[in-house]
Amino acid sequence: MDLKQLSFFLEVAAAQGFTRAAEKLHIAQSALSISIGKLEDELGVVLFERGKRKVSLTAEGEVLAVHAREILQGVVKARQEIEDVRGLLKGEVNVGLTPMLSSFFFPKIIAEFKRSHPGLQIAVRGDSAWDIQRLVESGAIDLGIIVGPVPEELEAHHLVREEVVACVHRHHPYAQAKKLPLRTLLSQPLIHFKEGYSLREIIDELARKEGITPLVMAESNLFSLIRSLVKEELGLAFFLKMALARDAEVAAISCDPPLYLDLSIAWKKNARLSPANRAFLNFLIQEIDDYYQLRQAARTFPLP
Repeated sequence: MDLKQLSFFLEVAAAQGFTRAAEKLHIAQSALSISIGKLEDELGVVLFERGKRKVSLTAEGEVLAVHAREILQGVVKARQEIEDVRGLLKGEVNVGLTPMLSSFFFPKIIAEFKRSHPGLQIAVRGDSAWDIQRLVESGAIDLGIIVGPVPEELEAHHLVREEVVACVHRHHPYAQAKKLPLRTLLSQPLIHFKEGYSLREIIDELARKEGITPLVMAESNLFSLIRSLVKEELGLAFFLKMALARDAEVAAISCDPPLYLDLSIAWKKNARLSPANRAFLNFLIQEIDDYYQLRQAARTFPLP
């Protein structure tokens, strides 16, 4: 008994005839009859009641049909799982990252992922969260960081809810303040992300509500350049709080009331992620969950 025989057997059962089954299988009817005859001889049973117009399964044939379907379905599943394993030995992760995340802890995440999956390649597209969202929706990239509500076209996993803070040089007059009204912060010269970046659009909208036209000293899509310009005392910039960790040259000031952004990793709805992209998605979720658990533990049980 082999897989081809079982497949032929099920095809005859479904077609209720050798002629129709042979046509569908694109083989000679005589070859099909011989194959089924050998299967019956091997099992020592008659599998089909052969009528003039159609054939039907015998009781023994019904039993074999149940097991044959299970066997063939198992083979399909095994092949898919093998392909998935092979996919982790060779493949590409295609992900879009925002400037701050690509500069902050994503280098560590990517490096750790590469150590775990050395055969996979990682292609990173740096852009604004809104542009990344459009790229994921269009299928131009497979995974990407988006901000705010998840559109209907996408599926997503919420990663973090992070505070937006004002960043100033450590010698700035506001550097010692823990929090300040947004109106006060917006009155300072600003170093902004370019238009189209989600954080820029959010700050501009808040400024409009306050009736303030910010004095923009410089614009860039490069997080590292904006932070360097803050260190050069050119002005104030708004960043995610996590992007300023362990930087002694700048001070972070909370907005009053506080301002937050929700960040998610998204992919196109109903699209099957490749094994490489699925592996990266799972790795990313675990790494960020671990990071925030450690950060929460540090707040709860601070070091002496």
